[in-house]
Amino acid sequence: MRAPATAKLNLALVVGRPRDGKHELTTVYQRLDLADRVALAPATRLRITGFREDTLVRRALEELAAAAGARPDWEARLTKQIPVAAGLGGGSSDAATALRLANETLDEPLSAAELHALAAKLGADVPFFLTQGPQLGEGYGTELTPLNLPQDYWVVLVLPRDANKHSSGAVYADFDEREGPKGYRNRRAALKRALRETRRASDLARLPPNDLASSPLAGELSAQGAFRADVTGAGPVVYGLFRHLEAARAARAALRGRGRTWLTAPAWYG
Repeated sequence: MRAPATAKLNLALVVGRPRDGKHELTTVYQRLDLADRVALAPATRLRITGFREDTLVRRALEELAAAAGARPDWEARLTKQIPVAAGLGGGSSDAATALRLANETLDEPLSAAELHALAAKLGADVPFFLTQGPQLGEGYGTELTPLNLPQDYWVVLVLPRDANKHSSGAVYADFDEREGPKGYRNRRAALKRALRETRRASDLARLPPNDLASSPLAGELSAQGAFRADVTGAGPVVYGLFRHLEAARAARAALRGRGRTWLTAPAWYG
């Protein structure tokens, strides 16, 4: 059994104060046609191959086996294409894909609701990767509502050269220190208003900017013709959205010297 594990963008991310150790947030999740591959096979014991740094897929399969009263007798082979710790959700997507594949092998698979609850314990992004299409994430990011958003655009991704990826905890701590949570309700209301008014791809430009991170590369992508450019998640990857393929290709070529680049597009499902 094998399946793609797609990357995601946070097309918007507004963050409030922490509650019970986690920050309340409102975000817009969008899948991308950039993906890892997850292959799952029966095994005599749990093994994860292809990516030594993995911890999340292993934990996901252990949690699934425990919830189902089964042994974690799987081998999961990961083929990485999504840059690690970049704000694109590669680890979360791998874990969700492994969960979905492994659940199908059980004599008594978990229900969709049970699988969602298990995924939510693993991380804020993981439940999103069990869904189809764009989603509004609320609460801690795990309360999901489907969105009908335009999908007719191209995406240029830039991972800045020599980017220093700070831990999510450090990014959120810095956000709190600069009193970032102030005005959260107003920013959340602006985000939801922009979503209600979105009809065309270019309307996504009305979404508020990322609360957690910013980058001068967003300005460079805008100068190259992106109708929206921002950091995804806690970064450091910066994205630009383009209406036309020719413009996206030109922008990617113009920014190659700034770091690793990708040209991709929205995806509906993994």
